[in-house]
Amino acid sequence: MTYRDELRPWAIFRYLPNGENVCVARLRTRTDADAYTSLLRQGGGNFEVVFDQQLVGQG
Repeated sequence: MTYRDELRPWAIFRYLPNGENVCVARLRTRTDADAYTSLLRQGGGNFEVVFDQQLVGQG
């Protein structure tokens, strides 16, 4: 995970019909992620907000 990704731990994933998941956007706050997700859902599709941050020193 890059430093830029660490600054944006909230990710929006789109679930595709073939079972794949695609990261659409990464944002700093949950509120921003929820607001953006609601806009994306107006256009159709299945989206989910997740907290996606790896801990330093793990793995």
